[in-house]
Amino acid sequence: MAFESLSEKFQLLFKKMRRETTLNEKNMADALREIRVALLEADVNYKVVKNFVEEVKKKALGQEVYLKVNPGEMLIKICHDELVELLGSEETEIHYKKAGLTTIMLVGLQGSGKTTTAGKLAKRMKEKLHKKVLLAGLDVYRPAALDQLGAIAKKIDVDFFEMGTNVNPLLIAQKAKEKAENEKYDVLILDTAGRLQIDELLMKELQNIIDEVHPEESLLLVDAMAGQDAVNVAKAFHEQVPLSGVIMSKLDGDAKGGSALSIKYISGLPIKFVGTGEKLDALEEFYPDRMADRILGMGDVVSLVEKAKEVIDEKEAEREGRKLLQGDFTLEDMVHQMKMVQRLGSLGSIMKMIPGMPSLTEEQKSSAEKEMKVFENIINSMTPYERKHPECLKNSRKMRIAKGSGMTNADVNRVLKKYERTRDMMKQMKSMKGGGLPPGFGGFRR
Repeated sequence: MAFESLSEKFQLLFKKMRRETTLNEKNMADALREIRVALLEADVNYKVVKNFVEEVKKKALGQEVYLKVNPGEMLIKICHDELVELLGSEETEIHYKKAGLTTIMLVGLQGSGKTTTAGKLAKRMKEKLHKKVLLAGLDVYRPAALDQLGAIAKKIDVDFFEMGTNVNPLLIAQKAKEKAENEKYDVLILDTAGRLQIDELLMKELQNIIDEVHPEESLLLVDAMAGQDAVNVAKAFHEQVPLSGVIMSKLDGDAKGGSALSIKYISGLPIKFVGTGEKLDALEEFYPDRMADRILGMGDVVSLVEKAKEVIDEKEAEREGRKLLQGDFTLEDMVHQMKMVQRLGSLGSIMKMIPGMPSLTEEQKSSAEKEMKVFENIINSMTPYERKHPECLKNSRKMRIAKGSGMTNADVNRVLKKYERTRDMMKQMKSMKGGGLPPGFGGFRR
């Protein structure tokens, strides 16, 4: 995951600084040295690193009030504010027209993921903002580009406009906008052609389209895995074509994240969306303050809650909650809860959003995911009666379940013990709701 190593280094630094009594020239020099190294190792542009370190130093040593605050907490605040500024502050929202058609043009080099991202944007705007979207294919050069975009449009159930490969892209843009305006679409997304490298013909074609259709947003696709090359591409594009922002793909991969921290400062373009996977719903709005929270190990509870609202039915969650508090908790319920958690994403990504949670190694993540799968297989091998009445599970039944799931008796016993601990915890919660306290808390009664 991008920023993982950088986040770990920041957290170690803050832990060390919390042991200091004040911020002074000596401990700040040491801290700034560590920040500089951490940012450079994360592939942040050296000009950005230099500016960041200077700003942090100026703010950390420039006011007497800081002497009264814990150095670790103060340094977190200063670094957080500077990261937010670096990532784009408040310039990351899409500017939709209050009335009428909003046109969004996607540009980028070949292979940057424009076509897939066009589909992701259309799906997001249709499902979350309830907008009527038209996808238009302007890439007449790449084989099968129009077929790909058409297939995506059909999959997400939005309208698609194309005029074949023997038509000038400018004419396609004009006709697509004419159709979108006449048929009262809310959003028109133009998927333009890319090139293997930036060239004069590409830039002239894009400029002609901008001059003709006047898009409200011209967004550049860049790949986080490209590192500082992505920053250079953004700068070169923006110098020749007026752009409004960037969509960064593959920020969920092994990229160090330096390009995301460098792109606004170097190119002047804010990041507006980030791609977090291959699926058509793997696109997130970019919030600089939330990303700064994640980088500094402060979690991102707001995004977690928003994601939960998207993937978990509110009535279903409420129904499950009532069952738990009533003490009516079966093995079926345990599997159901595990599946609800899995809808939120991987265990590692969820834990990163919760403040104070330890980071997991790849081995720990893999082990946890494997264990959840084992639990599910074992419980699925039980009969409906056994799931509701696990007390009936004697040795002969356990052997049958183990054989049916490809596991061992020990694995079955482990699942049952996990279930019993969870069920007991639910009973304790029920007693607390009724005014009592769980065992061991009697000394706190009033």
